[in-house]
Amino acid sequence: MASLFNKIDLLPAYRVIHDEIEKRILSGELLPDQPLPVETVLAEQFGVARHTVREALRSLEHSGFLRRGAGRRLFVALPLYGEVAPQISRALAMHRVTFEELWEVSLDLEPSAAERAARRAGPEAIERIRANVAATREAIENNASIARLDVQFHALVAEATGNKVIMLAREPIFLLGCSTLGKLIEKDVNVSRRLLQAHENVLKGIENRDPAYARDWMRKHIEDFRRGWLMTKRDEDMPVAGGELN
Repeated sequence: MASLFNKIDLLPAYRVIHDEIEKRILSGELLPDQPLPVETVLAEQFGVARHTVREALRSLEHSGFLRRGAGRRLFVALPLYGEVAPQISRALAMHRVTFEELWEVSLDLEPSAAERAARRAGPEAIERIRANVAATREAIENNASIARLDVQFHALVAEATGNKVIMLAREPIFLLGCSTLGKLIEKDVNVSRRLLQAHENVLKGIENRDPAYARDWMRKHIEDFRRGWLMTKRDEDMPVAGGELN
């Protein structure tokens, strides 16, 4: 006889504590930089052993929701973009996201970010982008890898928009897609030169407060990235695996 009910999925105690603290952080009940009670107090409040609380806190710290302060005291923290992005990138890779799927979204997000940066970027944000472009130019002249500098460039443009949703949304997508950038450069020595030209012109659009110019050059840049992928004889429907940048 078929069962009418499914088995109850009971979460381990540390996970229940993790989810409860996370919920209060996300709701604003616990605010950034607010200290958390010490382990012994939390164990008493939750009615569990201290090692169970410790496991939950370790998980929250790893996720970026908590940070260690003076005396090893734990404080509520805002997860940094660099901490969140790799986790989401791994999830995208596990879902076997294809290059075409990543590219379609990047073609929407990256030009939009460049356009907004041209409207909103402050002097400090523009100077950071200038420094990145200069470092990229120097790396190319010295035949050094520019993959990480490219990832940084796009992150700086997004940061210059002042829009936190753009920063959080595009980072894991671009990070995963650019895991192949080093291989593309190996296939065609002109790729790095075209990349630098695009970066220089996006910067020019931002400096001159010309949103259309910045957007157009960013679009050309993302379209060129797709051509580089196809040049490697890879199928656009092939899942993009995560990995370290060269």
